[in-house]
Amino acid sequence: MLINIFITLFLLALSAWGLSRIFTLPKNIWLLFLSQPLVMAASPVIVFIGGILSTKMASDPSLVTLPVTTMILGVASASIPASILSKIKGRKFAAITGFIISFCAAMLAALSTYILSFELFVLASLFIGFSAAFVQQLRFAALENAPTPEDIPTVLSILMLSGIFAAFLGPDIALVAKDWIDSPEGYTGSFLMLGSLVIIALLIMSQFTNVESASIDNNTKSRPLSVIARQPVFIISILCAAIGFALMSYLMTATPLSMHQLHGHSLNDTKWVIQSHIAAMFLPSLFTAWLAKKFGIESLLLAGTIIYGSVALIAFSGEHVMHYWWALVLLGIGWNFLFLTGTTLLPLSYTAAEKHKVQAMNDFILFGFQAAASLLAGWVLYKAGWYGVVLSSLPFIVVLLAVTFYFYVNQDKLQASNQAQPKNDSSNNIPSNKSELTE
Repeated sequence: MLINIFITLFLLALSAWGLSRIFTLPKNIWLLFLSQPLVMAASPVIVFIGGILSTKMASDPSLVTLPVTTMILGVASASIPASILSKIKGRKFAAITGFIISFCAAMLAALSTYILSFELFVLASLFIGFSAAFVQQLRFAALENAPTPEDIPTVLSILMLSGIFAAFLGPDIALVAKDWIDSPEGYTGSFLMLGSLVIIALLIMSQFTNVESASIDNNTKSRPLSVIARQPVFIISILCAAIGFALMSYLMTATPLSMHQLHGHSLNDTKWVIQSHIAAMFLPSLFTAWLAKKFGIESLLLAGTIIYGSVALIAFSGEHVMHYWWALVLLGIGWNFLFLTGTTLLPLSYTAAEKHKVQAMNDFILFGFQAAASLLAGWVLYKAGWYGVVLSSLPFIVVLLAVTFYFYVNQDKLQASNQAQPKNDSSNNIPSNKSELTE
């Protein structure tokens, strides 16, 4: 129902107002909170209907996950240009550029569904991925606006929390506006409505003000990426986020196809599972900042890993709607813990002079893994079924367990190593050692 979309938008505005009364944070944080889900809503639409719509458009069933995969490839391939543009032109210019790309992608997707062109739909998905790479840079913009290093988990949690609104906006828009404009298989109106949300996001982001970074000494030596990438804290950060993202994308991409196409569950049940999953990805952000400060970031890593193991057990136990629902909800919660862990640890691996290139490399690796996982999801699903998808995820959960064990055993060594590194300038608001994460 259309009223659901308006209620979601109202709750988004109300949440920004309420949280701003609880947390004393810069205006920029709340602008990011408001604008991010309006543009992020495009990704849930592609995840929800991309495979289902592609079954009507693609000549080869094995290509039905190509739009989702292409979208994630777009994120990976545009992550470095997005970071470079942020460095040269500032966060505001880069964000607006990404939003404009998102608007163009929505219009292209609308055209592809109107003329029923699979190739054009895949191209539109690629551009949605490009725009998502710029949206991913918003979390680094939020870090730069954190008043103190101790505020970093709170700022990240608040920004991640806004994603819950994208979880409801995307699938609702896909269904509500599906038949607004007559087209062969529908959904033209859905993408036009997405475009209208992006316009609102552009207006909000126009009020954003770039943070003046402290000047960096030109004599400050920037280490090669090969040196930075050998740091244990960098490796742990990358593995947490990359495996967390890849497994989430792998199972999430396969779920709509497995539920609706292979096992005959209704489109509404499928929508409910996907919405619940995406909501679970962001809703834990209400308390993850408190958990990180109370128990330490290593506890979030352990919890996320255990939850991913639970996902495999539940997903392997059956193919009823509730099996999918519980598995996907826990998958979202586990992703939240792992992504927050990786994002919080990443700044410990670089100095202010190195931040843009490290952030770019991080996103390139992260979304490269995610793209590969989503591409494999459709192939494995049609070759080995849902249980084959679940079984093939187990080795990566074992890797997460190994990373968690290493992190617990070597905490003191990692902290000492980090204290020996050059410190970031205060404008980055980056915690310089583990104790700052848990105090």
